[in-house]
Amino acid sequence: MDSREGRKQAKTENRGSEGMAVNPQLLPQGIPVPFINEILVLSRGGVEFHVDKIPGSQSGGHIKARGTIYLSNIRMVFVASKPVDNFYAFDMPLLYVSREKFNQPIFHCNNISGNVDPVVPDDQHWALYATHSFKILFKEGGCGTYVTLFFNMMSTVRQYNQHMNAQAAPRVDPLQASQTPVDEVMRQAYVDPNDPTRIFLQQPSGESQLRRRTYHNRTEEGSI
Repeated sequence: MDSREGRKQAKTENRGSEGMAVNPQLLPQGIPVPFINEILVLSRGGVEFHVDKIPGSQSGGHIKARGTIYLSNIRMVFVASKPVDNFYAFDMPLLYVSREKFNQPIFHCNNISGNVDPVVPDDQHWALYATHSFKILFKEGGCGTYVTLFFNMMSTVRQYNQHMNAQAAPRVDPLQASQTPVDEVMRQAYVDPNDPTRIFLQQPSGESQLRRRTYHNRTEEGSI
């Protein structure tokens, strides 16, 4: 089974997770279905992603997968090369991320670790949902470009959403981050020649006909 077929099968079996952090909607080529006013900043392949508290995981809620991480003005999205326990992608709204840190261990890969609160359905209480811990390990090549753009984006998102804080984050609409000016972040971009991160100077083609309006709508959301 190739990665596309695996993601399609996993998506069918996990429709109850749509609209939340686990298994967000993807375009056929594996790129996350964008929200209205969402701008992709970069993608980085060759990463290993770790996350905990995933329902249905056969490893006590812990998932470890290889794949690609995407960064936009609204969120990070990890997309697995092959599904693991019906897990094929994970959505991390930037307004819900906390305690992010760049780690440079002596004997292991450079990585970014942090916490992220799940996106909770409107009819449920956020206190019933546990915060996830995540780690992005850079297995192939340098990471200077990704690390710089990620932390610049986080800083700018918080600057333009100063009323947000860790306690209030689960109650906030994560799409408010779309107000963040991406051009300001890109002006601060550092290009590491050893980092294979792909920066989106233009948005991927073929996505304009499908845009998401909310994290919570479980139907196909088509809008121009």
